[in-house]
Amino acid sequence: MSSEGLHRPLAGRVAVVTGASRGAGRGIALELGAAGATVYVTGRSTREQPATQYGRIQALSGMSQIPGTIDDTADEVTRLGGRGIAARCDHTDEAQVRALFERVQAEQGGLDLLVNNAWGGHEVFSGVFDAPFWERSMDEWDAMLDRGVRNHLLASRVAAPMLIARGGGLIVTTTFWDRDRFLKGNLVYDLAKATMTRLAGAMAQDLQPHGVASVAVSPGWMRTEFVLAGHHTDEDHWQQRPELAGTESPRYVGRALTALAADPRVMDRTGQVLRVGDLAAEYGFTDIDGRRIPPFEMDKA
Repeated sequence: MSSEGLHRPLAGRVAVVTGASRGAGRGIALELGAAGATVYVTGRSTREQPATQYGRIQALSGMSQIPGTIDDTADEVTRLGGRGIAARCDHTDEAQVRALFERVQAEQGGLDLLVNNAWGGHEVFSGVFDAPFWERSMDEWDAMLDRGVRNHLLASRVAAPMLIARGGGLIVTTTFWDRDRFLKGNLVYDLAKATMTRLAGAMAQDLQPHGVASVAVSPGWMRTEFVLAGHHTDEDHWQQRPELAGTESPRYVGRALTALAADPRVMDRTGQVLRVGDLAAEYGFTDIDGRRIPPFEMDKA
């Protein structure tokens, strides 16, 4: 392999990353771009139409405005060496989802990677992390299942024939998983993430005969914009917060996905649930600060 191939292992590949204005989606898009991919950065937040759906978490975090747009992410993808294309899409709208992938097909002639990351859970964030299910709002169901799991299925249904026509490829579903332990105190979140994990495995069964892989990937506790704001700090000063010592940047999961997408043996992993910390040890990558953060594990109690 040439030196260019080593530094740009995804050159010539086409990816769609859903929900990439901020958080994990943004970190994933940036790393795919750094590896040379053409990345369609999707979501609802644009410079002309900033996010308006996060009033609760914005108030709780003391944010004057919600950071991040698909335009900002796409520009950074290009700056890092890939090709970033901002594509506004409400992933709850089946017609918009279909139009998005029709655009990708028309402009690129195919698709190599879909990252399902669009997530509605932050829209109903209440600041309560631990409460019995009978005290939690049913708004969480609508946000996390209807605007979370359903989003992933809608995108996958349209992307799958494109990947099959390409003769291979990968669907990644971002999830949360700690060896099937229950996340105490947040039943609907736990149910949504378990369903996403199951979705990735079920899709793998149908896709395997066509040489297309489907995996679920679970990051640890990420220093997203919302987490940093909630702790009244930023990416330049988070080390001053001892409670954030075990966190990882959103680009850590991006490096995991880049390694998977570049792996010619990725079909060996299809149907699996993969933790970012485990993939870091296997593929030999680190987070942006040089640390190799182990997989996140919940308290056994």
